[in-house]
Amino acid sequence: MSQNKWYQLTSEEVLQLQQVDTQQGLPWEEAWKRQGEAGRNELTEGHRVSPITLLLNQFKDFMVLVLLGATLISGLLGEYLDAITIVVIIVMNGILGFTQEFRAERSLRALKELSAPNANVWREGAIHQIPARDLVPGDIILLESGDRVPADVRFLETNGVYIEESALTGESVAVSKQTAAIAHDEVPLGDQRNLGFMGTMVSRGTAKAIVVRIGMNTEMGKIADLIQNTESMETPLQHRLEQLGKILIIVAIALTVLVVVAGIMHGQQPYAMFLAGVSLAVAAIPEGLPAIVTIALALGVQRMIKRKAIVRKLPSVETLGCASVICSDKTGTLTQNKMTVTHLWVGGDVLEVTGDGYTPVGDIQIGGQSADLLKNPSLSRLLHVSVLCNNATLYEEKQELKRKKGKDTKENVVSVWNIKGDPTEGALVVLSAKSGITQESLSDKYKRIAEFPFDSERKRMSVLVTSENGRMACTKGAPDVLLQHCSYILWDGKVIPFTSTLKQKVMAANEGMARSALRVLGIAYKELKSTDRYDDYETVETGLIFIGLTGMIDPPRKEVREAISKCRKAGIKTVMITGDHQTTAEAIAKQLGMIQGSSVSLSGQQLASMSDEDLEARVNDTYVYARVSPEHKLRIVKALQRKGHVVAMTGDGVNDAPAIKAADIGIAMGITGTDVSKEASSLILSDDNFSTIVAAIEEGRGIYENIRKFIRYLLASNVGEIMTMFIAMMAGLPLPLVPIQILWVNLVTDGLPAMALGVDQAEKDLMQHKPRSSKENIFARRLGWKIISRGILIGVCTLAAFWLVLRVDPSDAATLLKAQSVAFATLVMAQLIHVFDCRSSRSIFHRNPLQNRYLVLAVLSSLILMLAVMYVDTLQPIFKTVPLGWKDWILVLIAAGIPTFLMGLGSVLSPKRTKGSRPASYTSSKASFR
Repeated sequence: MSQNKWYQLTSEEVLQLQQVDTQQGLPWEEAWKRQGEAGRNELTEGHRVSPITLLLNQFKDFMVLVLLGATLISGLLGEYLDAITIVVIIVMNGILGFTQEFRAERSLRALKELSAPNANVWREGAIHQIPARDLVPGDIILLESGDRVPADVRFLETNGVYIEESALTGESVAVSKQTAAIAHDEVPLGDQRNLGFMGTMVSRGTAKAIVVRIGMNTEMGKIADLIQNTESMETPLQHRLEQLGKILIIVAIALTVLVVVAGIMHGQQPYAMFLAGVSLAVAAIPEGLPAIVTIALALGVQRMIKRKAIVRKLPSVETLGCASVICSDKTGTLTQNKMTVTHLWVGGDVLEVTGDGYTPVGDIQIGGQSADLLKNPSLSRLLHVSVLCNNATLYEEKQELKRKKGKDTKENVVSVWNIKGDPTEGALVVLSAKSGITQESLSDKYKRIAEFPFDSERKRMSVLVTSENGRMACTKGAPDVLLQHCSYILWDGKVIPFTSTLKQKVMAANEGMARSALRVLGIAYKELKSTDRYDDYETVETGLIFIGLTGMIDPPRKEVREAISKCRKAGIKTVMITGDHQTTAEAIAKQLGMIQGSSVSLSGQQLASMSDEDLEARVNDTYVYARVSPEHKLRIVKALQRKGHVVAMTGDGVNDAPAIKAADIGIAMGITGTDVSKEASSLILSDDNFSTIVAAIEEGRGIYENIRKFIRYLLASNVGEIMTMFIAMMAGLPLPLVPIQILWVNLVTDGLPAMALGVDQAEKDLMQHKPRSSKENIFARRLGWKIISRGILIGVCTLAAFWLVLRVDPSDAATLLKAQSVAFATLVMAQLIHVFDCRSSRSIFHRNPLQNRYLVLAVLSSLILMLAVMYVDTLQPIFKTVPLGWKDWILVLIAAGIPTFLMGLGSVLSPKRTKGSRPASYTSSKASFR
């Protein structure tokens, strides 16, 4: 039964298939039998990983195993501070990873909370309240306003029932339900108006329905299954760090063996060479790298919070930087989620309405001039009827905003306008308020005496009011239906017969508004005589006087168009995926500048008939997907990923959760988002604003470039240390650095400046280049060359300074000690100068070295610590150093400056790039759009 297209069947056919009497319901015995066959009406969880297993899995990472090896070596060398530091780093990273994965496991539990706890069911001719989990296919249930639909149901009777389905379908307003069968073969979820779905909410009205699907067979169950079977993507950062760890361990072992063997072959003591080799191995593996990465990401997270983006999974910050596609929901993200009347048609004239949102500030204009209500009685009557035939209310809230300016905190009170009730009706209230016609101003003149609510069959609503001038019927509804009930039209303030010619003009205006994706309502009224009946809507809604049309839309956010333009410059494609209608979606996309050239849009129906291969062939040229289901969203994300894109997926509903989890960066809405979408996401927008995604991408790009900066600094420094020792051993020279000096440089000089690079300011042209490929190696864009070339130069210059001092008397112990001190100072100074070079993709001359004050302080701190071990008497014996004279310092500074300034000079003298060419530090993603 679960495979039937229940919306195609009549109520009688459904009852016959389920073998149940609508007046009696199922017998208890039959219900228990069906429960034994179909199972309970609940969402089941797949295999759950225990918290202990999750925690232990954090320590299986290759880089962690490398760090554990470094811990053991440091302990054997007696470097307990190093060992403790590494252990703390490992534990911190383990706890962080555990927390992230444990949160992800809660997605299904959040989904379960949407299930109804109880249901009112007919069993053996009586109504019983039972736990919703005990419902079976064939049960007859009763629903009323405020109820959560307990299973997938087919409606048998409806009484003005509206269901809030936005969490499941993406439809922004509550949907009216019907009982008639739908003949079409492939109908999107949002258009299956005779079905109700588990987890959705009855917003008004009552209904009688029959359960057709339960548990994991429901639409909600399908989503639960998609969440369980959708694997979270490994982030590019995680992949690259694992690659880096493997490279470093191989390099460290190989160079350590070479240095030890070369030293022994040239007559060095085996034990001394073993200590030196092990010290180099520890130096070659930057054990502080995971901690610095974590700190850089954490600080980036703090900056992103200030920009309204809340990060749930740290590595996703960096992943944002290589996003090549943003798949965005429409309502509330690209648009304001505030229906606004933008156009009117009254008496043959088209009027424009300025202002947007619910703030009653704006103007009604005709021909660019403000409309005068005194001179346009037709417009005045339309505004009056719009307010009277309305159940929404407009209200003002006062909110305090605290803003810090220096040390002072200023409090500003701002007015925030909102509506209570249906958004469409709210738009009409705001429209009238812009001209000074408010509910309060009319409450003394008009008293409501009756109401005929809107329903899906009549497609109109009427309200009867009384005033000192008598009774009046106020009606609004779908124009094509309303016109059938109108005999007259208000034209230039006069009531005249509604001829077929005038009706054609109205329909032409209606079609024009609809083509612009406006939601159109017709407005009419009727003066009632004292003898007229007003308890029957058929009588009241006959012989109406047509006034005009109102066209409204959920307007785009003002800042989104600029954000999308910024994305395009950055090589990022923006795609709209919405549950709304195709015409509306296309119109909004055009207003925002999303649709370019020959790009196309696809509907859910078209997607359903396409194979994965067909979708993959068209996905690069498609910018709008409308009336889509959760399965469609998942297919779109996976098709983009197969084309090589890094996909950011936004959403707020339960229906978005599988695609959010499958995307490289899952983004949930903080205001309108469900708990399910938030738990599945890695990023939450606290303001539900698309431009916040762009800000987060900018932060992500900056953070990744900073990670590359300190990797460049750490590894070039380590290469310099290794080359100093390696060349010395191959040349048969004494040790230029003793083990304690190598470990000191590794612990102190590397750490602080590298952390400061993690908070470095981004270069100005960061968002003017295409995203990097997700498959890009960590050493891409000449980073590997920069590390090796600078590292070799640092090593050669350090060794040259060592040899210049040593050659005075190679056999003298004091000369050797002084030469080692010079080598130590040169190595440290070369690294501290080189760190400023790492800030720029070109050279040290292309950025202000004092711009990053944290880096300046870190360098000064490292410099003071270096001078301390050379000039403090108690530290000299420990670190095997002697004080240096001013001539020695001239040698040190010249040797230390050569690697950075020599390479920088070459960059300055190289030919300038022509305008519009891409800097060498950037490459485009392999995934490109035509």
